[in-house]
Amino acid sequence: MTTLLTGGRIYSPTHPDATAMAVRGDVIAWIGSDQVGRDQFPEARVVDLAGAFVAPAFVDSHVHVTATGLTRLGLDLREATSKAHCLRLIADHAAACGSQDVVWAHGWDDSDWPDGAPTTAELDAAVQARPAYVARVDVHSALASTALRVRAPELAAAAGFDADAALTAEAHHRVRAAARTLLPPEQRAQARRLALDAFAAAGVVAVHECAGPDIGGLDDWREVRATRHAVEVTGYWGEAVRTAAQARALIDATGARGLGGDLFVDGALGSRTAWLHEPYADAPHTCGNSYLDDDALSAHLSACTEAGITAGFHVIGDRAVDAAVAAFARVVEVHGVAAVARCGHRLEHLEMVTDAQAAQLGSWGVIGSVQPNFDALWGGPEGMYARRLGGARAERLNPFALLASQGVPLAFGSDAPVTDIDPWHTVRAATAHHTAGSSISPRAAFAAATRGGWRAAGIRDGVTGTLVPGAPASYALWRVDELEVAAPADAVQRWSTEPGSRVPALPRLGPDDASPRCLQTVHRGAVIYGADDG
Repeated sequence: MTTLLTGGRIYSPTHPDATAMAVRGDVIAWIGSDQVGRDQFPEARVVDLAGAFVAPAFVDSHVHVTATGLTRLGLDLREATSKAHCLRLIADHAAACGSQDVVWAHGWDDSDWPDGAPTTAELDAAVQARPAYVARVDVHSALASTALRVRAPELAAAAGFDADAALTAEAHHRVRAAARTLLPPEQRAQARRLALDAFAAAGVVAVHECAGPDIGGLDDWREVRATRHAVEVTGYWGEAVRTAAQARALIDATGARGLGGDLFVDGALGSRTAWLHEPYADAPHTCGNSYLDDDALSAHLSACTEAGITAGFHVIGDRAVDAAVAAFARVVEVHGVAAVARCGHRLEHLEMVTDAQAAQLGSWGVIGSVQPNFDALWGGPEGMYARRLGGARAERLNPFALLASQGVPLAFGSDAPVTDIDPWHTVRAATAHHTAGSSISPRAAFAAATRGGWRAAGIRDGVTGTLVPGAPASYALWRVDELEVAAPADAVQRWSTEPGSRVPALPRLGPDDASPRCLQTVHRGAVIYGADDG
């Protein structure tokens, strides 16, 4: 069966003026103009796009599926503007929950609150003696009520424990695991479906789940992997190994694509657990946390390289990036550049990278799995980065243009539930960096949010993630501002990212432009969101 899409705007690198596309089964068969398509495929089912924009579907290269769904089911605290506001939202939510339910909340950000973060006693008062897990927006620290703390084994002996304030490091991992045991299986299942449905509705057809023993645990990853859903899930398991045999065995046991993702070298800047060379500007007593030593980093990379398995690490602070790059240098010296590059190793977040490090990573084929929305949320002279690090260090964060210029392959993700899953927000953020010279072009950003994700997952056939004949039929239909579509005389100016160029046009993503609205998402020829117009 062939479907002919006509009357649209097709984002194709080989046909920049295309208005029609034919799909046969799960593959794109042809791209061109409306009349040629109608003549070439007279028996095709015809779908009138009515001016819709057709583009490759997005890939989110760093997510946490269950946590994303639980945030949607539970309490999202990203709107809280102060400690008092946060506690009021928690109290209202707890009152609406069943008496036996764990209170699950996410998203508080105290970096600009005048009254600081809630204490354990204040949280206890808000939830009325119920178990409560309340993650900070970066999910590297969390408030936990006393009723939950008593369920976490040996919590007081764990690194990162604080009786009166948010928990970090191992203490956070233990209390989160305790909270998860209180969630009934049907709630976890509902959360996963809700999250994957939301991705499909956002034009996303594939996500990279960054799982691990210190995140959701093996049971959660197995549940995510077993979930039947049209959104494709590629898993990464964040557990260190020391030998190639261990690496192969762990891949066999988990079914993961690679041993990386959130394999933590450090934490996050907002929670002051990212590992820095110099102390935090607003906490001069600490340089953050280190979770893997140099020997463990090198052993893991070497083992995975020998086994031909993708490895990677979560790195944010400059000292963590130094440690990871140094480990890569040692492994390149032993195994050679070609062996390292073949594996498609990844560094997640990679926020504080120098010019020299970017050049090294590019020469070794290391993929930068990065989150442009971090800069959108926390960059700028008044943002969280500047508060934590001071202006000079903050301006050097998330240098997307530097990474791209040095040949580091980029794959964009949301780190959901940390940031919004709308991929157009991600593309917009990459083109509007707070620091001059760190932005990339709309086309480069769109590529990192589409085919960049496929390449990061090891699919390097040259066509997946694009709209060309022979490519998988994974695409989304978008409606943009009606005035843009309805004004032909202004079409070139409004649609082209570079007016007058012979390149596919993208919707404008300026600060006053509305984001495109997803009408339909198709993955490998099957409609996974929106109406099937046939």
